[in-house]
Amino acid sequence: MARVQKHRKPIIDTAVTLFRRQGYASTGLNDIVDHSGAPKGSLYHYFPEGKVSIAVAAVEEAGRRVAETLEDLSRKTETTGDLLKAHARLLASWMKQSGFRDGCPITTVLLELAPNERLISQAGRKAYSARIGILREQLIADGYTHDRAQRLAQLCTSALQGALIQARIERSGEPIETAASELAEMLESANPKTSPTAHR
Repeated sequence: MARVQKHRKPIIDTAVTLFRRQGYASTGLNDIVDHSGAPKGSLYHYFPEGKVSIAVAAVEEAGRRVAETLEDLSRKTETTGDLLKAHARLLASWMKQSGFRDGCPITTVLLELAPNERLISQAGRKAYSARIGILREQLIADGYTHDRAQRLAQLCTSALQGALIQARIERSGEPIETAASELAEMLESANPKTSPTAHR
């Protein structure tokens, strides 16, 4: 059992990478086995329901990574705008390193499987909820009310997800950094702490 245990994480990590680069439908189980180096038996041991259960684990893992990155950045930046711009720089750098082949594994899987696959949808909601929650708490710290912070956090998340797709098409990190910069400027101008005319 212990020997099989060590292969679970490589399988998930490989699925995250392959789904991000080529999508769910274009990634076969043999691709995951070949790239992960895991025995095929361990794949069926941990994911007896097959590829969909691997996709659920991949979405959960990708969501955890994003949340971890945002939490780290929130500790190193003063405002939500600064956090968004720092995250955009990381995303642009990672995409450039991949030759703009990488996208977001959460998005690629959800676009193909949600809402038909209930467990995939649940994993996606959880992943986005964690991301939005971190931004919301930072926005509250900036001075926004809870409800306004929630809506703005959703907007920021949606804008950056769209920018990732545009960056991949244009093979440039500029759409991501531009989106983050514009969002930061908008948040600053609407901030109830810094703008006397801003509406809460």
